[in-house]
Amino acid sequence: MGVDYYKLLQVDKNATDDDLKKAYRKLAMKWHPDKNPTNKKEAEAKFKQISEAYEVLSDPQKRAIYDQYGEEGLKGQVPPPDAGGPGGATYFQTGDGPNVFRFNPRNADDIFAEIFGFSSPMGGMGGGMGGGAGSGMRGTRSFGGLFGDDMFSSFGEGRPMTQAPRKASPIEKRLPCSLEELYRGTTKKMKISREIADASGKTLPVEEILTIEIKPGWKKGTKITFPEKGNEQGNVIPADLVFIIDEKPHSTFTRDGNDLVVTQKISLAEALTGYTVHLTALDGRTLAIPINNVIHPDYEEVVPKEGMPIPKDPSKKGNLRIKFNIKFPSRLNSEQKAGIKKLLAA
Repeated sequence: MGVDYYKLLQVDKNATDDDLKKAYRKLAMKWHPDKNPTNKKEAEAKFKQISEAYEVLSDPQKRAIYDQYGEEGLKGQVPPPDAGGPGGATYFQTGDGPNVFRFNPRNADDIFAEIFGFSSPMGGMGGGMGGGAGSGMRGTRSFGGLFGDDMFSSFGEGRPMTQAPRKASPIEKRLPCSLEELYRGTTKKMKISREIADASGKTLPVEEILTIEIKPGWKKGTKITFPEKGNEQGNVIPADLVFIIDEKPHSTFTRDGNDLVVTQKISLAEALTGYTVHLTALDGRTLAIPINNVIHPDYEEVVPKEGMPIPKDPSKKGNLRIKFNIKFPSRLNSEQKAGIKKLLAA
């Protein structure tokens, strides 16, 4: 099963939400890096593990996946149940393969702040009380006996600290597009599964179709953001869902900014006597481009306005740049050499 989250939190398999919260609070205070300056590295690793264990076991659906498939199930190595849990779990169906379960553990400090209402046991509430003889122990001054056994009674376990909702980290997904799609522009439909919360705070899975309008000339790396389309959960603003344009390789053209580049293989005779380039453009047109100059190894023919559309003004286009790979003969006989010398002497 990999990591045993129950063992990490020192609870049994039937632990209730209350048991988990108490176990997490106790261990998080013990292992918070701010409380362990002498063994900070070990404490940070332990603190992160405890936070991840609490995040999984306190979420019914992540816990169900973990109980059934173990840590591997959370990491997407086996098919998970029907729906992703709140927070860091989202499914995508892109047509490129089966649904993928993504579990992205939240930041350990964010989980700590959500439970305690402040981010550091040494800093008190948002920095505690500044200045004065006790400024180095702000946490203690703010909460009285914070590190004692009666830590929770000192500020009332039953009265959770209120804090502004935290925004979940964006969920990013690659969106591969062909050069033809990026030349013409296209519309893609993406089916997503997400969790939404009802009025009582209970979450339920929903499926949604997102429409992505891809404009002519968009480049690799262009981002399309769907605000707050991640999973909903208490006191957290859902994550933005971000699709990032990627370019699929093309059999003929490569892209260089707004230009299209193509390399033609030609013989030495064609390079010296003239050659016509025949190409199918990305919109399906047939192009015939005659080259009347002598084509030397570094020669490049530039055809204006046959490149990619410029996104800000698609009526304008970059250039088509044609390069050449000249095949020289491996050997010439004496008759051919004499003939070439005679021809080129003039």
